[in-house]
Amino acid sequence: MNAASGQLTPYAHSLGIAVDRVEGGVPVLVVDFSNAVEGRPGALHGGAISGLLETAGYAALRGELDRIERKARLKPINITVEFLSAGKPRQTFSKARITKLGRRTANLVVEAWQVNRDRPIASAVMNVMVKDEEP
Repeated sequence: MNAASGQLTPYAHSLGIAVDRVEGGVPVLVVDFSNAVEGRPGALHGGAISGLLETAGYAALRGELDRIERKARLKPINITVEFLSAGKPRQTFSKARITKLGRRTANLVVEAWQVNRDRPIASAVMNVMVKDEEP
């Protein structure tokens, strides 16, 4: 998945997730409110928020690996999501920050927000196994 070029997973496409822009080499993803991501009436589904956060995390990590020309397979170790406020029926954005990219693991922090980036509706911590592909 190379999110910077718009190549997202089929799961991301099923939710309507797209690349909104790239900031400092890191993609900012967006999902528009629709029936596909609605939970209770008028609210964004928690699973859709989690999917957006996870997709943003992998997009940032894949982008960084591409930048440093490192070919690797990614496998989730864990993801912890904190829901901070209800998602309203509007666009939701997400961007990840890599806190550590080592030989075997990567750690990321991801946030999702709607109107104001300083007021996230959810955040996640991701730990990912990074296994280099053999030449």
